[in-house]
Amino acid sequence: MPRFCLALALSLTASLASAGDSITVWWAQWAPSDGLQQLGDDFAKETGIAVKVHQIPWSNFQDQVFLDFGNAKTSFDAVVGDSQWIGRGASKGLYLDLTAWLPGAVDMAALHPKALANLCEYPAGSKKYFAAPLETDACGFAYRRDWFQDPAEQAAFKAKFGRDLAVPATWEEFRDIASFFQRPDKKRFGCAILTGRGYDSLVMGYQNFLWSFGGGWGDPATFATDGHVNSPSAVAGLEFMKSLLAYAPAGAANFDYVQCLESFTNGSTAMMMDYFAFFPGVARSMGDKAGFFAMPGHAGRRACSLGGQGFSISAKTSPAKQDAAKRFIAWFLQEKQQQAWIRKEGGFTANAAILKSPAFRSATPYNAALADSIDMVQDFWNVPVYNELLAAAQRHLGEALDGTKPAKAALDALAEEHAGIFAEAGLAK
Repeated sequence: MPRFCLALALSLTASLASAGDSITVWWAQWAPSDGLQQLGDDFAKETGIAVKVHQIPWSNFQDQVFLDFGNAKTSFDAVVGDSQWIGRGASKGLYLDLTAWLPGAVDMAALHPKALANLCEYPAGSKKYFAAPLETDACGFAYRRDWFQDPAEQAAFKAKFGRDLAVPATWEEFRDIASFFQRPDKKRFGCAILTGRGYDSLVMGYQNFLWSFGGGWGDPATFATDGHVNSPSAVAGLEFMKSLLAYAPAGAANFDYVQCLESFTNGSTAMMMDYFAFFPGVARSMGDKAGFFAMPGHAGRRACSLGGQGFSISAKTSPAKQDAAKRFIAWFLQEKQQQAWIRKEGGFTANAAILKSPAFRSATPYNAALADSIDMVQDFWNVPVYNELLAAAQRHLGEALDGTKPAKAALDALAEEHAGIFAEAGLAK
């Protein structure tokens, strides 16, 4: 090789090495991001590759990520994106295709199949991967354990309902408990459920009723929506959800994730719906006063909204940064690091064996309920037009909760708008 070519090759190699000696990861602002940064610091000590986890408030997270994807080069090298983003990220060339790399870098058999399918794969069933699982999460409940265990409350509940006051297994049991604790004159309330109109909280709350009552968003093969999202079962689920607002604090028809948390941690509410990754703060602030349970069911069906995020690499960062991000992902998913991850607040693993282990279930007051929930998770549409679908659902469901439309009319309008979105996107068959 001529001397000038050798010098050029050495220069390019050095610049790539230098470019890959640090990576920036964008994620939302919450406790799991702190835990990921701590593991990133450990990774830096082992490899010399620095990891910076940049946290963005949930309310702005999606907008900032996709605004940055509009640039020729992203400010981040990897992003921990919501499950619904994967269709858009994959089809628009924003997420690096990891299909050829992931099976050789990670023990795929160790991953929970629902985490792999919902957080990483697109299209569904294709075995094409655009993310690696980072945070497995689900929607569940925190409850006032001290109220449930109070002998006077137990006696009064049994006298009224003829059964013991205990964690509800069905939505009907949940309604009874919520009505029992609804005492606004004493500033006590029965429940707080996800109903917020920003981003996705109302949809994530409603899905828990939609599926357990036997409804669905549509046919995943044809994308047909009529007769699914507006079926009698879906209407019944929405009407039941709305009925629970009679046992909630003022303003609870528009409670997002933070407002639900506040209604519980301020000591006023018996049961509160949210994602398990928010529960470390509840356990820390309330101690033994708080307990946790998985989503109730209806007529033998139990389902809950999928939470969690996949770890995707930007297709708009340099090859050196992409390689460094791959090294971090592969390192993170090793069992040693996953054992460390579950000791972080909200560090919920995708390792199926760890999720089932007694050590995991007993590690925190909420881990057992989370582990029971993962097998029940289902998800919203994760197609490229998910955001349009989500916005329409938030709007029409909100009309039903606000009483401006009956549940059936709201869901009929939603089915029609979703069908139009699918048709315009060329997905309807």
